[in-house]
Amino acid sequence: MRDNIELTGIVIKSMPVGDFDRRVTIFTKERGKIYAFAKGARRINNQMMGYARIFAYGKFKLYEGRDSYNIISADIANYFEEISDDIESTCYGTYFLEMLDYYTKEALVDMESLKLIYYTLLALTKKSIPNRLVRRIFELKIMALNSDYNPSPKMKDKTAIYTWEYIICTRPEKLFTFVITEQALSEIEKTLDLMMKKYIDRKFHSLEILQDIV
Repeated sequence: MRDNIELTGIVIKSMPVGDFDRRVTIFTKERGKIYAFAKGARRINNQMMGYARIFAYGKFKLYEGRDSYNIISADIANYFEEISDDIESTCYGTYFLEMLDYYTKEALVDMESLKLIYYTLLALTKKSIPNRLVRRIFELKIMALNSDYNPSPKMKDKTAIYTWEYIICTRPEKLFTFVITEQALSEIEKTLDLMMKKYIDRKFHSLEILQDIV
């Protein structure tokens, strides 16, 4: 008989299953991406509702089955409610989760990507830098972590060049500490858009929604 385990992570996807349950994707510190069922998560006032929400970050107590996990309980440290309460922030946040899901693999530990998504979502809640910049920092960093990037693209603006190099070389917890000029940001945006078309072979539904509202 397998023992229950405790994993630290964030819910990056939540899908309805049957009449009352949800199947969630949790990106964890200890085991990378896993899939778990939250029994009763669609029942009103069931505590599983909170455990199965996207953006929920904390410690999850799980029963490990043969092919998936079942959530027993959770200690959620951060629901990132400020994101869920704002339409624009929600669109940015779900886009980041979708891109994270694209790049991460089941059962493959990736601490840098976990730290990146956590500090990216935290930056969305603090509003200390523009959401546009938060987005571009996240995109470039996660692509760099997966070797899908150009380390030295041709750009004219010196601030844009320095910022590009800084994002690639800096740890996630130190990334969201600066602002740049509109000219530099625009050049980074254009460069990243071209780079994403080259390296990413799918469209992100949440990005299409985001582009419609901003």
